[in-house]
Amino acid sequence: MKNIIEKMIYISRWLIFPIYLGLSFCLILLTLKFFQLVFFIFPEIFFISESGLILVILSLIDIVLVGGLLVMVMFSGYENFISKMNIEGDKLGWMGTMDVNSIKNKVSSAIVAISSVHLLRVFMETEKVSNEKIVWYVIIHLTFVVSAGGMAYIDRLNKSNINSSTRKCSVLVNRRKK
Repeated sequence: MKNIIEKMIYISRWLIFPIYLGLSFCLILLTLKFFQLVFFIFPEIFFISESGLILVILSLIDIVLVGGLLVMVMFSGYENFISKMNIEGDKLGWMGTMDVNSIKNKVSSAIVAISSVHLLRVFMETEKVSNEKIVWYVIIHLTFVVSAGGMAYIDRLNKSNINSSTRKCSVLVNRRKK
């Protein structure tokens, strides 16, 4: 009975597969939105202000950052929770090397980057945004920054503790061999 339950639990990891497919669909939507913005800007290029152009470019950068985040979560999540990808040739260098903590740190870094771009966009339109909203945007951004820094710090502490424990164990093993 125990083996059957364990097999069922193990097989149930495939239930997350449709979610990864859904993320692929979201990537298609982001691509469409990206090119919609690009095609929107072409006819307006000679009439749009420099700051307007920069705002559109910042929107494009936002989309690229979110797209990269989606790819990273899809690939790493699939490899960590479902199955290793057997891709020959053009395999991305980071594939198969990211554990859950690495994904978490990359996601939090990407969120900080996306928030930074959004905050820059807000600063470029300060005349349209109330001071109170700007303060809240800054507070929220700083919360993301502190959270990402805290998670990275905790991850670094955990890795150093693991390395320290591993070194201590190897020293003890070497002493016993002598």
